Amino acid sequence: MTVHVARGPAALTASGREFYPLSPSVDAIAIEDIAHALAHQCRFNGHTRVFYSIAEHCVSVSRLCAPEDALWGLLHDAAEAYLGDLIAPVKYLPDLWAYRDLEARVLQVIAEAFSLELPIPSSVATADNWMLQIELRALLPMPATWHCALPEEISRLLLATTIAPLPPEPARAAFLQRFEALTGTRVADGSVA
Repeated sequence: MTVHVARGPAALTASGREFYPLSPSVDAIAIEDIAHALAHQCRFNGHTRVFYSIAEHCVSVSRLCAPEDALWGLLHDAAEAYLGDLIAPVKYLPDLWAYRDLEARVLQVIAEAFSLELPIPSSVATADNWMLQIELRALLPMPATWHCALPEEISRLLLATTIAPLPPEPARAAFLQRFEALTGTRVADGSVA
């Protein structure tokens, strides 16, 4: 691990960039790194019946939210590419305010890197919640006490949405293809340097 006196400790990304979590900068952000890292992280801390990546989740959210918010839908969990993911019951503990603050700073830099405005649009939060409900039922063993009545729109989505979990490399490719479709930006060759 490299430690810079002014910027703190650094982590290396898949493309070889130095990322300083305590002082993130736009020049350290790369869509290839985001796609790669999210494709290799499993939703629900790995407690799914089969591997299901955060990258695949983000692609689904980007398709469910309002079309004008689709890029935010794709990137709403992008800070997790640099900081890792914490399960919600842990992330929102009062004592973890510093982690949430750090995550917000990283998300701000990501927003700057991709010319997005904060806060994340409400249609993304709605689509994220819909996907959570769909994923819980499709990918985890749900205790009877967790089953509850769902709003009509989520019930319809459950019937219409099939989750076909992808391994990391196809999930990474799907994430990058979605990014290219939304931005018109060609990602060099889709591989991490």
